[in-house]
Amino acid sequence: MAVAEAQLYAKVSNKPRGRSTSALLEPLLAKGFPAHVAQKALVATGQKTIEDAVKWLHSHCNDPSLDDPIPQEYALYLCPRGRLHSCLQDFWRESKRQCGKNRAHEVFPHVTLCDFFTCEDQKVELLYDILKQVGDSFSQSFPESISLTLHASPSYLGFFIDDSQANVLKDIAVAFSSEASALADCHVKPSLKQFHLTLAHRFYPHHQKTLERLAKCINPEEPCQWVAALYSRDMRFVHYQRLRALFQYKPQNIDELMINAGDLIYVDPRQQSDASEGWVIGTSHRTGCRGFLPENYTEKAHESDTWVKHREYIFDTASRSFTKTQKEPNVKPNGEAHNLSMSRSVTNVPSLQSAALRRGVLVMRHGERVDQVFGKSWLQQCLTADGKYYRADLNFPSSLPRQKDSMKQFECDPPLSHCGIFQSRLIGEALLDQEVTVSYVYSSPALCCVQTAQHVLQGLKLNQKVRIRVEPGLFEWTKWEASRAIPKFMTVAELVGASYDIDTSYRGNFPLSSLVPSESYEDYVSRSSVVIKQIISACPSKGRGVILVVGHGSSLAPLTRALTGLPSRHSRDFAQMVQKIPSLGMCFCEEQKEENKWQMVNPPVKTLTHGANAAFNWRSTIMED
Repeated sequence: MAVAEAQLYAKVSNKPRGRSTSALLEPLLAKGFPAHVAQKALVATGQKTIEDAVKWLHSHCNDPSLDDPIPQEYALYLCPRGRLHSCLQDFWRESKRQCGKNRAHEVFPHVTLCDFFTCEDQKVELLYDILKQVGDSFSQSFPESISLTLHASPSYLGFFIDDSQANVLKDIAVAFSSEASALADCHVKPSLKQFHLTLAHRFYPHHQKTLERLAKCINPEEPCQWVAALYSRDMRFVHYQRLRALFQYKPQNIDELMINAGDLIYVDPRQQSDASEGWVIGTSHRTGCRGFLPENYTEKAHESDTWVKHREYIFDTASRSFTKTQKEPNVKPNGEAHNLSMSRSVTNVPSLQSAALRRGVLVMRHGERVDQVFGKSWLQQCLTADGKYYRADLNFPSSLPRQKDSMKQFECDPPLSHCGIFQSRLIGEALLDQEVTVSYVYSSPALCCVQTAQHVLQGLKLNQKVRIRVEPGLFEWTKWEASRAIPKFMTVAELVGASYDIDTSYRGNFPLSSLVPSESYEDYVSRSSVVIKQIISACPSKGRGVILVVGHGSSLAPLTRALTGLPSRHSRDFAQMVQKIPSLGMCFCEEQKEENKWQMVNPPVKTLTHGANAAFNWRSTIMED
């Protein structure tokens, strides 16, 4: 146990435990969960529903700290809602884009009423009652509007609150602090300094003018509803870094951490000396488990991403009401405006016949790869002692294409599984049934993509008639390459020698040498935008039919959004979106009457859906007790 953690345990281990009156606790006790563990689950999920608490308990069944008595830390913030909040969020995004991340980006826009303090799990409900009582007592005196004045210095930019209005906020903070100390035995420190709403903090001095210019675009008099909100965080990880998993990682060794896309990971920079290069030691926020994980599977997350909102009091001059809801119904989450734009541009098209005489672009993810089924060590399972390939499972391909170098190259450039080959041919047959005419085919240089294109063409009965143009610019986001190097793909000559229908005269828009390992998200989006536009310009506009583009899960959004003129998705949402794209997931864009104007429509065929099928050992399953 680390020294800092031991000190935390010493502070709380001797505190007496009270009895909770939560109506949510009894059902959890009836399910057999110990009282202190059930209480911990309720607090960790904001005491919202029994289902949330049960899900948390199941996720933390292997958490070594599940029985530990360390409480959460709580803070009371005053947060803006409505149009002012939207303007502040716009500033957050634009300031980050132009000047990079600063300390203010770690937390959402807020005014601090009370700094973080600890509260025992069984007394948290008292804080909810106190918040309501204090809110009710100040509901009539709360300012109808709060005056905000912009203040700038070389290391700080923010809005200061008028003194007369700040005094009301101080009274609210002091009242909450006093009640929490008296009723819930909490040591709460109210904020008594100049009340402010931070816009930027700890930024580079040469960014000050840019940040000030952006801040002056915010109208502080925009309509706003102020909400006092109670948040909590895990006090053990206050000084840790936070990472977000970009996609799933299944452990290969017992000391590795299982992560799902979107998982948040706590990482202590002081404990990384035992980790190999490219790996970090982290603790999962979702499960509480600790282990090694590949660093390039993650991106940095914000501090507040791991916080839990408990209750809030809305200071509304009209209703003066208290609500336990997470968000106002009329407040939209970040990025919804983009979703609305997408929904307006998507139309229901039952088949492609109605789009005759128009060009179309069908962007498709590759079929199922062997490593997606059998893991990274799939090749080791298929090699004999003398290094020859054999089919260890019926879902392995019957053979591997020949190439000059060692078969070890397939570890970084894996082929389709046997099911992946079947999937691809089935999609081609479905396109043929819908009378889809494919005129051009472009593929990422990854073997699984070339094979997908080949078998789709076979299903369309177009093999030998339409040839595959191998385009390196279609390769996926290189940050996701676990080896931190660009795979050594099969050459065009090797692909032709393996009987793939390759257009040997085609010269890619992006040579392989231009692919940079661990490229930034912005560079990947830019590359995708350039390559799809170059592909369109290379295919005659008067030629009718469909351009088939076979890429990766990460290809669909940047290629189609660039083509239809939609802005790129935020990198924070991108990884989670990609995880929802199945093998052979498709997007279809149709050219409008006006040349080079494209619209997203329904693909001409449905996605293939199938269930998982685990390996079966008859001896251990049937014969052994």
